Amino acid sequence: MRNFKFKRSLTLVAVSSLLSITIVSIPTAAQATPACTTANFVTTCVGATSDTAPYMLMTPANFNGTVYLYSHGYRPNVNVPAGIPGYGGYTVTNTAEPAPGGNAQIIGALLGKGYAVMGSGFARQGWNAESAIKTNVELIGIYKKQYPKTTKVVAWGNSLGGFITQALAERYPDLISAAAPLCMASDITPLMTMAGDALWGVKTFFDSSIKGGNYSSGAAGYAESMQDLGKVFTVIGALQAAITANPTAPAWPATSTVPAALKAIPSRSALVMVALISGVPMQSAHFDSTSAPAGIPASSALSFQLAINPALAALENIANAAALAVLATHDIELQAGGAVFDNTATNYAARVSAEQFIWSSALSGTAGINGLLGYLAAVPRVKANPAAVAKMASLGTHSGKVEIPTILFTATADPVTVAGNQQSVVDRYAAYTAEKWAASKKEGVRTRPANNQLVLWNLPPEKYTKFTAAGSPDSTTPAATGTNHCNFTLSQYLAIADLLAHASSTGKNLSGGALLTKLRKTGGMTYDRGYSAPKMKHYGE
Repeated sequence: MRNFKFKRSLTLVAVSSLLSITIVSIPTAAQATPACTTANFVTTCVGATSDTAPYMLMTPANFNGTVYLYSHGYRPNVNVPAGIPGYGGYTVTNTAEPAPGGNAQIIGALLGKGYAVMGSGFARQGWNAESAIKTNVELIGIYKKQYPKTTKVVAWGNSLGGFITQALAERYPDLISAAAPLCMASDITPLMTMAGDALWGVKTFFDSSIKGGNYSSGAAGYAESMQDLGKVFTVIGALQAAITANPTAPAWPATSTVPAALKAIPSRSALVMVALISGVPMQSAHFDSTSAPAGIPASSALSFQLAINPALAALENIANAAALAVLATHDIELQAGGAVFDNTATNYAARVSAEQFIWSSALSGTAGINGLLGYLAAVPRVKANPAAVAKMASLGTHSGKVEIPTILFTATADPVTVAGNQQSVVDRYAAYTAEKWAASKKEGVRTRPANNQLVLWNLPPEKYTKFTAAGSPDSTTPAATGTNHCNFTLSQYLAIADLLAHASSTGKNLSGGALLTKLRKTGGMTYDRGYSAPKMKHYGE
C-alpha cells in the first residue's frame, strides 16, 4: 500500500462552518423606534429589542406583505485565540443576520420578489434558545408596528436557529404562518451526549490531559476550554500525519496513554470507534467511506475502501464534533451550574452492537473491536452534576406539535447536528398526528388530520472522494453535498424560500408532482416518506 498524502489539513476545513458569517454591523443600544434609511427602493431599519439584541429589517418598495424572519446558528459565546485551527481568532459578535449567512444573493432574490427580510443578532451568543425565541416574538411586533400592512411572517433558521424556528412554530402559530427549521438542533441533551461522547473518546484514546468538561468557573474555566480546543486539534493533526505516513497501521499520537497492548491496534480503528460510539456520521465532507484511488492493486484498493477511507471520514467529522463539545460544554456548564456530561451508565458495546459488523475491517476485526471496547469498559467514566443536568434539560426542548406548515431539511451526513436531530422532530410529529387521529375517530370524525410537515433530506452521492494524479486523497475540493454542517447551495436556500412562500399563502405545503419537479430542478433535495434517519445514540438508552 502506497503512502497517501493530503494536499490540505483536514483540520482547517472541518470546523469553519460552525461559525455564522455576517455582512452587516448595527448599533447594540436599545432603541425605542428603528432608525431607517432608503436606498435603491429598499428601506433598511436597524435597532435593538428590549433585551439589547440588535436587529435589521429590509423592506422593498413593492412589499407584498410577507416578511421572512431568519434565526442564525450557534456562535461561540467566548473569544477564541488566534492560532487555534479552524477558528482563526474568532471574536464574539451579535451582528444581526437577516438571511442565511447574511448572503446578499438570497436577500436580493427575496427583496426582488417583494418579500421583506429581517433577523436579530440576539442578546446572548452560545446556546440561547429561550432568549432568542423571546427576541423574535418582540421583533415580529416591531416589524408589524413599522409596517402595519404586514400579512404573513415566515420563519426559517439554521442549526440552533433551526431549533429556535421549530420552537416558534410550536409555541406561536398565531404569529407565523410557515416555518423551515434547517439542519436543526433538537433537544439539547442528546446533542450534548453526542458531542460529549466524541470528546471523551478523543480524550480517552488519544490525550488524557484533555479536561473534557467540568470546567472551572471564570477565567480559569475559559483557559481550560481553550487549552482543550488546542489539544483536540493537535490530536487531529497527529492522527492525520500518522495515517499519511502509514495508512494500514498508523501510529498512535505521542500524547496517548493507552496500554502498549492496545497500541497494537492501528490508531485509525480507535478513530472509527469514537465516531461509532458517539453517532458521528461515517461519511464526511471529502470521504465517502467506500472509494479508493484508481489504478492501484485490487488488494490495496479493498483495504483503502474498507479500512482507510472510513477512518479519514471519522477523522474529519470528529474534528467538528469534538470542537463543538469543547465550546458548547463550557457554555452550557456556565448556564447550568456544573458538569452536564455523564457516561457512568453508558454501555458502549451496546451502542455499536450492530455497526461493529458493518465497519469490522475499519475496526481491525474481532480482535480490534474487543480490544477497543474492553478498554472503554475498563477506564474511569465521567459523572455529571444532577442539578446541572436538570437545568440543561430546561434550556430548550421540542414537542413536535405544530399546526402550521413546516419544512424540514438537513444533510444525512451532518457531523454537528446529525440527521437524528431532524428525525426526532419527525417522530414526535408523527406521534402527535396519530394521537389527533385517534381522538378524531373516537368523536366519529373520519377525516385524517392534515399533514403539515414536509420532510426533506440532503443525501451525499454514493461516491465522491477525489484523488490527485498521484493517487492521494484531495481534501481541497468543496465539501460534498449532503455532508458538513448546513452545507446548502444557494439554489437549495432559494427553493426553501419558495416552498415557504407557497405554504404561507396557501396554508399547506407544496406536494405531488409540483413538489417533485421543484426538488429535481434544484438538486440535492430528496423527499422520501419511507426514509428514516438513525436516531441519536442517547435515545437508545
